[in-house]
Amino acid sequence: MRKLNTIYTAIGVCTILSISYGCKKFLAVDPAYTQDAENYFKTPDDYENAIIGAYDLLQGSFVSVWIGEIASDNTIAGGESVTDTEGLHQIDNMTHGGVNNELRSVFRWNYAGITRVNYIMENKDNIDFFGKDHIIAEAKFLRAFYYFELVKFFGDVPLIIDKRLGAEEVRELERTPEADVYAQIEQDLVDAAAVLNPVASQKGRATSGAALSLLGKVYLYQEKFSEAASTLDQVINSGIYSLISDYDQLFSVANEGHSETVFDVEYTGAEGGSYGCLICLEGNTGPGFHGIRQYNGPIYGDGNSYNMPTQDLYDFFDPSDPRRDLTLLDIDAFIANQSDPGSITYAIGAGGHTGYYNHKYIKRQNELGLPDNDLTSPVNYKVIRYADVLLMAAEAHYRNGNTGSAQSYMDMVRARVSIPSVTITSVEDIWNERRLELSCEGHRFFDLVRTGKATTEISGFQTGKHELFPIPQIEIDLAGGNWTQNPGY
Repeated sequence: MRKLNTIYTAIGVCTILSISYGCKKFLAVDPAYTQDAENYFKTPDDYENAIIGAYDLLQGSFVSVWIGEIASDNTIAGGESVTDTEGLHQIDNMTHGGVNNELRSVFRWNYAGITRVNYIMENKDNIDFFGKDHIIAEAKFLRAFYYFELVKFFGDVPLIIDKRLGAEEVRELERTPEADVYAQIEQDLVDAAAVLNPVASQKGRATSGAALSLLGKVYLYQEKFSEAASTLDQVINSGIYSLISDYDQLFSVANEGHSETVFDVEYTGAEGGSYGCLICLEGNTGPGFHGIRQYNGPIYGDGNSYNMPTQDLYDFFDPSDPRRDLTLLDIDAFIANQSDPGSITYAIGAGGHTGYYNHKYIKRQNELGLPDNDLTSPVNYKVIRYADVLLMAAEAHYRNGNTGSAQSYMDMVRARVSIPSVTITSVEDIWNERRLELSCEGHRFFDLVRTGKATTEISGFQTGKHELFPIPQIEIDLAGGNWTQNPGY
């Protein structure tokens, strides 16, 4: 992770399911006998290296971002063909089932992150040293993040805390009710917020503001509006965060770490990888996948034309709203406005083409990574930014009957891009503002599901089925078949 030391512990971590087969309690290390997982955590550096390893799984967030948009009305899968990354096309068409590589990645990668955290927690009392409480708080924040991703996608999931599991123990696990998973997430975030620093000592680390913002979001997803409002108000009233003036600079590498960043995933363009192991990458693969296929021209780099915004999303914006053209690249309009449009070329993939590209996370020539710049973008992913906090707070306050605060917070978001205030007459006005402000950032599908709007807004969405994604069938099999599949799959 960029600006976190690029150190990864030799604690070959297993997920609780598919990766745990073939390992007892923990994966063997190579060379043999140089480091034993049962005899780790003897020095403060061991804890530091382990927490860096726990952060590392955040880099798989790009798949959640893709699915959060492609499953919604905001984007289509796109790509080279309908069989290229077929799982995304299935999700796009609402035909996905228990055999889906992308959904399996979400399941495995988040549990891998949880396993790394639990390894730390299992050994948290081995030694005492200055700063250990902060590492434990970071670990709890990360565990909450990973479990929140899982519960958003799959609902009831096995809840394991403070220990690792062997293969036989996995077969005895049951899916934990969603409410209990949420309770653990809340407790971890409350604990983390009480200890974490308001400002990170190192770029990319969790802060108290990040923990409170995620906690507010967790409350909002459960319709605990009073708790959400008071928690998010703590973030707002802290005075630490503010909206930056230039919306176009929200996602640039040159301006990362700005005052609107509450928590982001750190990526580097200096260390490569391959398509064979996307979770092994240190760069953000999203911008390369979102890039313009076989593009030859100024400003942008060529890419794979995935996650392409829809005409519906483009038309949702008022033409006077500058966020439209800063969020969505109209490729033909862009080319027509260049000094020599005839020299600019690009190709259309057979996986679907809309004419629009995700301008927030797109490959640019001045932000290329090495050696394969399709896979190693240095662009960070904004997990939580301050505008999201303001709009979540606006929704929570409105649902509590506090229309004044709701209006004030939404006005702040609109004023930043110099567009007039819209009087809030229903909560849908706030939901609409979330789409305008946060589209192409991975939130839309989950917003539609939690607000009950998915059935009317997503083509092919079946009520009672598509609110959750299916548990990957191979994980059910590896767990001994004792988990029921989600309804409808």
